[in-house]
Amino acid sequence: MKSLLLVTTMAITSQFAQADSTATSINAIDTAANHMDVKSLQSLTQQGGDYLQAYAGYRLAISANILGQRELAMSALESAKDTLEPLTASSADADNLALLSSVYGMLIGLDNSKGAVYGAKAGAAITQAKALDPSNPRVLLVQAITAFNTPEMYGGSKQRAVDLSSKAIELYTIPCDNICWGHAEAYTWRGLAKQNLGDVDGAIADWQQALVIENDYSWAQFLLQQNSQSAKRQ
Repeated sequence: MKSLLLVTTMAITSQFAQADSTATSINAIDTAANHMDVKSLQSLTQQGGDYLQAYAGYRLAISANILGQRELAMSALESAKDTLEPLTASSADADNLALLSSVYGMLIGLDNSKGAVYGAKAGAAITQAKALDPSNPRVLLVQAITAFNTPEMYGGSKQRAVDLSSKAIELYTIPCDNICWGHAEAYTWRGLAKQNLGDVDGAIADWQQALVIENDYSWAQFLLQQNSQSAKRQ
């Protein structure tokens, strides 16, 4: 009995240690991404397990694309895709599938010709993720991003993006100690959708809230500065 108890205790301790390590690594990736620190993100793509390397690659692609480094962005996304595809094939997991769906979506965004190959795969991945864990906020966030970026003639909707990101924001209030990224991002995407729908005050409030969650979130800072400059010109 004592041996069984010891083994169980060790297993639980190991799980907590692994979760803490994952959370710490994701925080490091998010910090580098918030500052668009490409060099640090490139280093982080070589550290940790498969999911962490893929997530670092995804954030590297976003930063590289903003900085005009399209080839680096494409390379990072292809690497993340190549890491996540066998991972999701061997073990179905909502977070792996949600990230893979977002990677597919960004590949399409950078090269529309890839839509024929990755469009259906992105949809299938997020549908499976939703079935596995309907209360996962990152699944809803990816759905919101997809709704925002998809043309209306193909089923996209800015209002649906608002609704999905709002649901994600509600779920982000549930305590999380492992894979926890996306809270500030959900507010930022909702703000963009509101802006597109003509609700500028609502957009500003969401971007400000994103900075309450992550005070160094450069994307929300940029959007607020852009809006302020636009208001001054009018």
